Amino acid sequence: MASRRMGLRFLAQTRQTAPFTPNTLRQSCRRTFTSPSASQLPGARLFSSRWNILAVGLGVATATTSTLLYNMTVSDPIRCDSPSLAERDAQTLRDHGISDKSPMRLRMEKFIKEQQREIVRGLEEVDGTPFRVDEWQRKEGGGGITCVLQDGKVFEKAGVGVSVVYGKLPRAAIEKMRINHKNLGGGAGNDGEVPESLDFFAAGLSMIVHPKNPMAPTVHLNYRYFETANDDGSSGAWWFGGGADLTPNYLFDEDAIHFHRTLKDVCDKHNKDYYPKFKKWCDEYFYNKHRGESRGIGGIFFDDLDEQVCDKENTFAFIQDALRAFLPSYVPIVERRKDMPFTEAERDWQQIRRGKYVEFNLVHDRGTSFGLNTPGARVESILMSLPMTASWKYMYAPEPGSREQRLVDVLREPKEWV
Repeated sequence: MASRRMGLRFLAQTRQTAPFTPNTLRQSCRRTFTSPSASQLPGARLFSSRWNILAVGLGVATATTSTLLYNMTVSDPIRCDSPSLAERDAQTLRDHGISDKSPMRLRMEKFIKEQQREIVRGLEEVDGTPFRVDEWQRKEGGGGITCVLQDGKVFEKAGVGVSVVYGKLPRAAIEKMRINHKNLGGGAGNDGEVPESLDFFAAGLSMIVHPKNPMAPTVHLNYRYFETANDDGSSGAWWFGGGADLTPNYLFDEDAIHFHRTLKDVCDKHNKDYYPKFKKWCDEYFYNKHRGESRGIGGIFFDDLDEQVCDKENTFAFIQDALRAFLPSYVPIVERRKDMPFTEAERDWQQIRRGKYVEFNLVHDRGTSFGLNTPGARVESILMSLPMTASWKYMYAPEPGSREQRLVDVLREPKEWV
């Protein structure tokens, strides 16, 4: 009992002269000690002696206290977690900003945010109504900007969204993705070892415009970039995807030709094979299998453009030109159609066609599915592509020979517009 009281008195003294708290250990984990003996650590002898006295006073065995102290401060430090990919990128932005030598993920994020502002400004000029702008953050890293115009003069609904997502791919997702990306997870082929998880980054700009006038077509666009990251923050596997497509309610050949011609010119600038390949891909992807018809009259669509099929810098240049071509491809069309007269029956047909649009987005679209199944997903941003109004009439079919029937015929047998 006497020795225990002595130990407690000594503890009170040492608090004034040699405080030792868990924070001391946390600080020590940032240092590297190479001394083979605890006695060579600064102040270790004094602390070891006092620890021995205190331990005796508390009835604790003291034979290994020096070893214990050394192990606590040197051999078994408190673990210091490495920064996440999002934290690394935030530090890079603070220290260096963004240049042509920055990681592609930061350059892509910067570019799509710039284009979002340009597109919003262009659509506001057409409608005369400002967009609502919502900025949001993901606790896992990243965030986005969602710009929406509702009940405008020209557009019933228009949404232009940027999303930036940091996260971890689980093993099951890696195994699935390696079917199309052989180098995912550091392996040169599918027989390489699959890691338990991988840091990933995804960024994209997605937009939809639903005009009020049934004569003006709906338009959709999405351009995106995905990559995994190595432990040091460098890029691992990567790929680009995207495209743009037009969905009219009433078919005007000059509109279809203009839209496709603009996209073809962009494609031809980079690769003559792009347009025919991506146009066919678009017709096949935006297809309502259960209806036996395309969602619209197409445009271009591509996915999984990675190092196996293209060069990263050249593909990024193509993405930039394609995204910049949106306003020239669409604004002249909507300017021609936004003030045309229409009947109530034509408005009803627009609602029926919108119903088909909703069906594709909710049943077949991989982007919608990926977004809704991503942890921490912002559902409002993912579903901003849906129109405010739509309808479904039981067993409805247009009159043979009508303008409505002509559209359906083209949707069932896609045309070559240019």
